[in-house]
Amino acid sequence: MPKNVVAQIREAAVALADAPRLPGARKLTGYEGYRVRVGDYRILYEIDDVAGRVRIYQIGHRKDVYR
Repeated sequence: MPKNVVAQIREAAVALADAPRLPGARKLTGYEGYRVRVGDYRILYEIDDVAGRVRIYQIGHRKDVYR
């Protein structure tokens, strides 16, 4: 991944800790969890409201991340 994208993904991941349902985050269809877009990359994650946790389970390019 390009360095600038890595920095953007890191920023988005930190923001998820404070607000897991960011503007632009979408519930996934056919999968468990949510996704947030960072350029051509996607962060796929689950929210555990009871424990107050966000678990990122995949980060990848949009053409590969859903496979």
